[in-house]
Amino acid sequence: MLSDEGLSPRVGDVVEVRSAAEILATLDEHGELDSMPFMPEMLRYCGQRLTVHKVANKTCDTLNRSGLRRMDDAVHLAGVRCDGGGHGGCQAACLIYWKHAWLRKVDPLDEPASVVAVSTASPAGTADWAGAPVPGADRLLPLLAVASRGPAGQDDVDVYRCQATELLRAAPQQLPMRHLGQFVDDVRTGNVGLLRSIRALLVLLYNRMQGVSSRFLPSWLRIRGGRHWGYLRGRATTKTPTGTTDLQPGELVRIKSRQEIELTLNAALLNRGMGFDAEMARFCGRTARVARRVDHIIDERTGRMLHMRNPCIVLEDIVCEGAFTANCPRSIPPYWREVWLDRLDSRPASAGDRSAAARSATGSVG
Repeated sequence: MLSDEGLSPRVGDVVEVRSAAEILATLDEHGELDSMPFMPEMLRYCGQRLTVHKVANKTCDTLNRSGLRRMDDAVHLAGVRCDGGGHGGCQAACLIYWKHAWLRKVDPLDEPASVVAVSTASPAGTADWAGAPVPGADRLLPLLAVASRGPAGQDDVDVYRCQATELLRAAPQQLPMRHLGQFVDDVRTGNVGLLRSIRALLVLLYNRMQGVSSRFLPSWLRIRGGRHWGYLRGRATTKTPTGTTDLQPGELVRIKSRQEIELTLNAALLNRGMGFDAEMARFCGRTARVARRVDHIIDERTGRMLHMRNPCIVLEDIVCEGAFTANCPRSIPPYWREVWLDRLDSRPASAGDRSAAARSATGSVG
């Protein structure tokens, strides 16, 4: 197995993705390293130099909602999201995990112009998911293609395997709040600043206290009814409303106010099965461009492709920042119901419009 040469990356470091032959030497017969799959969509980055976006020292469990899990020896690279080309065109656009052994250090004195800039607005098109010919791909690609499929079910429906479906195997150890070193690591690696790390810890402590109060205290003694930080409350008294406005990529929208969105949520903070949380509420009132419509994604629990009756919306440059989830670095794009968005115009987005929307979306949010 190849060494990662003592790779100890920080946010902003430039690394080079190893060759297909070198990566193949790290993988087992299932196309995995430490239970983390190397996916077909990653192959086209072999030999490219990219910037570390986040150090993936932990991850939130979106399968069983068990909280945070510890992740070892992995990073996320700037703008490198799965385009779904090797997995039935899945539109989830997950930020890809890169194990240290798949990367090599880059001499900081090397010419910086060699670094590849990858757009963060949306994943690459699925038509060219394998990219240009990659040396050594003829040996690696067949293994990855087979490994990306699971055994078909009784109804002969395709079942997929990807980093999201295998996440609990790749990160089997839960990361409880009492492991305070995780917050030190967040700052040391450059994932977040000191103040944000402190805030994340305080929010975690507060939510833990609220959970205890909800179990053991009478309602009149609970703070804000025992609700978690953000204090969201579903206010729909009947079936949650829906709306179809046929929003298209490039259109400018305003995210409705928190009060307006609460009227569309049930007591579990769901609208027709889709959740709205405090991380999303931080963006209420903001304007953004529609990045894409999403109507099919892989179910992380079963590996089957889910087809949505009502497509949801992904907005440009708006991702979960982990502010209320202990600085989770996954940067998952939230899914927005059209009923949560107001169309402002339907003009094609100019470069100036996109720049302004990006500044709005990435500015300080409370």
